Amino acid sequence: MAVQTRTDTFAALRACFAADLALLIGGQPPRDATPTTFINLVEEARDVLGSSSLGHWQDASEDLDRAADYLTDALTNPECGQRSLLARARTHLRDAIATAS
Repeated sequence: MAVQTRTDTFAALRACFAADLALLIGGQPPRDATPTTFINLVEEARDVLGSSSLGHWQDASEDLDRAADYLTDALTNPECGQRSLLARARTHLRDAIATAS
């Protein structure tokens, strides 16, 4: 059951945030809907925004870094409070997109 919950939640996060993240870095959302692909998109956006000299993009990069950590932890260690980790990731994703926009 935990795997199903994780898969559904990752799909929901991807549906909510992939297009916005891809737009921030000038790309297209990945077609592959796996959790790993979504985490890779978050990390790519983190790296692009973090390399900017704009303060608000660097702040957004920090939120994306935290989101990537929470997403990775939820994927690799479901025993450690998966729901809580994914909720924290969602908060950082939302904050990053708002900050960068």
